[in-house]
Amino acid sequence: MFDDLALRPALFLAIWAAGICAGTAAVARWRIVGPGFLWVASGAALLVGAGASFAGLLAMVAGGLILAAAVAARRSGLAAWLLAAASLLYGIEAALDAHALLVVTGAMALGGVSSEMLLGHWYLVDPRLPRTALRNLAAIGIAGIALDGALLTVLGAPFGNGVLGLAFVVLATFGLVLMVGVWFSIKEKGYEGVMAATGLSYLAVLTVLGSAALGRALI
Repeated sequence: MFDDLALRPALFLAIWAAGICAGTAAVARWRIVGPGFLWVASGAALLVGAGASFAGLLAMVAGGLILAAAVAARRSGLAAWLLAAASLLYGIEAALDAHALLVVTGAMALGGVSSEMLLGHWYLVDPRLPRTALRNLAAIGIAGIALDGALLTVLGAPFGNGVLGLAFVVLATFGLVLMVGVWFSIKEKGYEGVMAATGLSYLAVLTVLGSAALGRALI
């Protein structure tokens, strides 16, 4: 019934790239950082999107839009629209071969956590930046992890697949706990709070990547 859910590396990378592009577009719209962050985040999206380009033509076009956004980084409004369009194309490309809801939840989880980690580094450079953006990205990441894990479980009950199923549950749970830790760390007023949040988001990227990939592979 769910043959179209089989995990393909390019497909998975397209979902991840869609999430990073969406998160970066949101940060650009909030106008709290300069072009430097957009160059760094666009570079990360391009790095992930390079593998996603094998998914199809739409993913290739999305990569071109990311490049255009990097060039237009000094005009954050335009860059935001270009990145949003890239995110949409990556999502459509992935949805052509996968369950559409899993594309959305995967992009939320991977994009929220990855964007949180990237922006956290920028806060370490300039701790005077408002923390609202970090809280928003953390909330998206938390919601995405919970929804993605729940949907994967409903579609394929991966927790019933022995050791690998148990690994999926552990990774998803640990990723969720880490992002909740990020949320509470951000609420600390000192510089150490952002440092802790950034460190936790590093670990969360690894665990969420593992749970998202393993859950899809088990299905």
